[in-house]
Amino acid sequence: MNTLQRLSAATGLNLTRDTVERAVRSRMAAIGIADRKAYGQRLDDAELAALIELVVVPESWLFRDPQAFAVAAAYTKRRLAAGERQLLRMLSIPCAGGEEPYTLAMALVDAGVPPTAFAIDAVDLSTACIARAQEGLYGRNAFRGKDLGFRERHFTQEGEDRYRIDAGLRRRVRFRQGNLLTSELAPPGTYDVIFCRNLLIYFDTPTTAAAIARLAALLAGDGVLLAGYAEVPSFMQNGFTTLPYRQAFALCKESAPENGPFAGLPLPVNDTPERRRKVQDDVAASDRRKLPDDPALRERRAALRGAVPAAVPGIPVRPAPRPAPRPALQPAAAPPPAAAPAAPASGTLESAQRLADQGKPGAAEAICRTLTTREPDNAGAWFLLGLLTEETAPDEAQGHLRRCIYLEPDHYDALCHLALLAGRRGDAAAQDTLRERAARVWRRRQADRAES
Repeated sequence: MNTLQRLSAATGLNLTRDTVERAVRSRMAAIGIADRKAYGQRLDDAELAALIELVVVPESWLFRDPQAFAVAAAYTKRRLAAGERQLLRMLSIPCAGGEEPYTLAMALVDAGVPPTAFAIDAVDLSTACIARAQEGLYGRNAFRGKDLGFRERHFTQEGEDRYRIDAGLRRRVRFRQGNLLTSELAPPGTYDVIFCRNLLIYFDTPTTAAAIARLAALLAGDGVLLAGYAEVPSFMQNGFTTLPYRQAFALCKESAPENGPFAGLPLPVNDTPERRRKVQDDVAASDRRKLPDDPALRERRAALRGAVPAAVPGIPVRPAPRPAPRPALQPAAAPPPAAAPAAPASGTLESAQRLADQGKPGAAEAICRTLTTREPDNAGAWFLLGLLTEETAPDEAQGHLRRCIYLEPDHYDALCHLALLAGRRGDAAAQDTLRERAARVWRRRQADRAES
């Protein structure tokens, strides 16, 4: 097997050649090997593990999508109040740097659940992430919400911008390195609550089905699974059904009892039974419907193929900037100092967009790459970088656009461009799925406008 095949087999991830190539170049530079063949001979298990660290996506933060944690806490309290269990077991996979399992522990304690009444297993493919999680020390980037009261309750400040989580909560989380697809994590039915968010988006269809089967085996018959928004259709196509709690993306097994402990939790739900049925039907049919034959949407699809951008009120689309002709290989005249842009403006997303609109994709791309390094959660920068590389490096562009929808699942334009790239690759199934996701975003926005 080549390096891409070995990494895909080890991780289960649907990796692009560009992603693997960047990781290989980085490792070759780190260990001082210039010859690719020599590096291939050096690629033992330890070196493969080092490569894996470079291709996983450990981006997360504390209390991301807080409604999911509210569902988990309410479910736990109900189970304990019924006297069925004295200890509930929970799983967070992948756990990245520990942000998710620690948030779950904080949410449970804040809801009045005794620390001795729950135990959390946290698993990730990356040993570096596990080491960081076990340390429990976080910087400013982990605290992104407006309400940071939990930081005062559960963290101790160390230094100017570093915070360490409470030792008692750390003891309630057991971290380990592992792989959902291949590791023996626990006996069947062990977990009452499973968090598995934003993992399946990196898998192909067969791997997604295999991963969901593993999760279903680990989850108790009346347990709750919390997924990422983009992954809900995949779960529904593989034996799960949604629970009607807004912004929680909570599911249970289709075989679970209708009056299980997750039913009727005291949390905000969708407004009416009719609205709940519409959401269920909308997601369940996602693999069968096509984009609506709407003139506005037809214009947008034409725009995404390179025509003049469609003027659709409220949802502008930015077509992929066309690469400017390469200049002749000769020294360029140095511009006068007064013409140089100010340093702060040159590093903003707005300035990158202006440069792209002016036909300067190289300069715009350089700013976007700086932004994504400095601000890894800047969805707009990942989106624009995807557009700028769409024609010249489609595999790389796909990775950038995927990162965008990982950070902002409802990014309509990113979903449309990913659908176009899937169509160019001849992947009709992925193209249809992405189109359906884009259509749902479109319909939801139109419905929200109608209600307002």
